[in-house]
Amino acid sequence: MHLYGPMTKTMLPSAPEIRDTCIALHLQRAARVVTRRFDEALRPVDLTTGQYSILVALQRQRPPGIGELATELAMDRTTLTKNLKPLERRGLLTVHTDPEDSRSRILALTETGMALLADAIPLWRQAQRATLTGLAGPADLRASLRKLSFPD
Repeated sequence: MHLYGPMTKTMLPSAPEIRDTCIALHLQRAARVVTRRFDEALRPVDLTTGQYSILVALQRQRPPGIGELATELAMDRTTLTKNLKPLERRGLLTVHTDPEDSRSRILALTETGMALLADAIPLWRQAQRATLTGLAGPADLRASLRKLSFPD
């Protein structure tokens, strides 16, 4: 017997169909490839794609709460809080108690964060252009992904 179970040359009849057509599998694979591309592009400013997304999401008139930002980024609060820590340690953002609700915390981009974001935007634009070049119908794709991400 094989260490990981019986060796077999048979495949479930549905395996090729799933491998070739599963939208979840193809989206996950594409997301990993695109994330690696953007991570590489943002390396000169020492940001990951996820960190960049957080900083961009903080660009607003009214500082968001952690829950609001977590919803916007489709993350759970615990994961977001974990991802905020290194950015806060680098002085790129601040976390404060909400003056209107002492149980809540609000987030704000610092001047250092703004400067780093300004340096990162041209790097992001270059990666964005390169990624869009490889896509057929990028506007339709974005619209479809938004519809999946923000259902009615």
